[in-house]
Amino acid sequence: MVHIGNDWDEILKDEWQKPYYQKLREFLKKEYSTQTVYPEMNDIFNALRYTSFSDCRVVIIGQDPYHEPNQAHGLCFSVKRGVDIPPSLKNIYKEIESDLGIKPANHGFLEDWAKQGVLMLNNVLTVRRAQANSHKGVGWEQFTDRVIAELNKKQTPVIFLLWGANARKKCDVITNPIHKKLIAPHPSPLSAYNGFFGCRHFSKCNQLLKDAGLTPIDWEIK
Repeated sequence: MVHIGNDWDEILKDEWQKPYYQKLREFLKKEYSTQTVYPEMNDIFNALRYTSFSDCRVVIIGQDPYHEPNQAHGLCFSVKRGVDIPPSLKNIYKEIESDLGIKPANHGFLEDWAKQGVLMLNNVLTVRRAQANSHKGVGWEQFTDRVIAELNKKQTPVIFLLWGANARKKCDVITNPIHKKLIAPHPSPLSAYNGFFGCRHFSKCNQLLKDAGLTPIDWEIK
C-alpha cells in the first residue's frame, strides 16, 4: 500500500489493488533490485505528495523522469539544488523570462511551484538509468490517467499545460469544460523552437486563473 499523506490517499485507495498496478508493482520490485532506476523508490509519488488534490490548480505533464544520476526526484522537469539545470528546464526558464520578465533561477528545484498547487506529474513515473522511455507501457500510463481523471471531476477550474506528444495524449481524459488546456510542443532543444518558445503559457495560465477567481501562480523560483 502506498502512503502519500494527503487527500490523494482516499481518492486513490482502490487503485493499489487493481491487477494492472499489482503487476506494475512486481515489475518495479524486480527493476529496482536488478537495475539502476530513477527516481529513488521513496520519491516516485512526490508530485502527489507535494500537491494535494484539493490544492491543485495547475497541472504540468512531463514524459518520464530524467534518466541520469541525481536528477529525478518525482517532480517533472525539476532537479534538486546543486544539480545542473537540464536543457528542457533551461528552455522553460527562457520562456518564463520572455513571457513574464522573470530572470531564470540559478537552480532547478521547482518545489515553489508545487507548493502553490502546480502538480508536476510525469506520464510515466520511473525509468532505467540512461534509457529514456524504458518503463513506457508497463502500467504507469493507466495510473496517471486515473490521476487526471480524478482531477477532471474537480468543480473548480484546473489549467493543464500539455507540452509535447506524450502530454497531449492526456487530452482525451480531460473532458470537463470547466478545465482549460494549453497545448504546445515540448520544451526540449529538439522541439522548443517549433512553438514552445512564444507560447506564453505562463501568463495565459495566470489570466485563466484570475478569470476563474483563483490566485495566479508566482512562477519565480526563489
